[in-house]
Amino acid sequence: MDTSSTGSYTAKLIDGPLEGKTVATAFLDSGDPRPRLELQADAGKRYVYSRGAGLEFDAPGEDRPTAVEYRFIETVFD
Repeated sequence: MDTSSTGSYTAKLIDGPLEGKTVATAFLDSGDPRPRLELQADAGKRYVYSRGAGLEFDAPGEDRPTAVEYRFIETVFD
């Protein structure tokens, strides 16, 4: 997938209640990966994830990653 034309990347959830799941996520307007994700869950819950250190690129020299790791922070109840 060419992320430069779609403006999105894969968020890899590496721990917490959604461990092992991936979600397509849009880059910020600046072109950077999002620092935090808030994902809706059942029964008025949201899972908050924070960007980790892991970045994956399809080819050397690309300026945008194709995948970024996210770590679980907390569950928020609405």
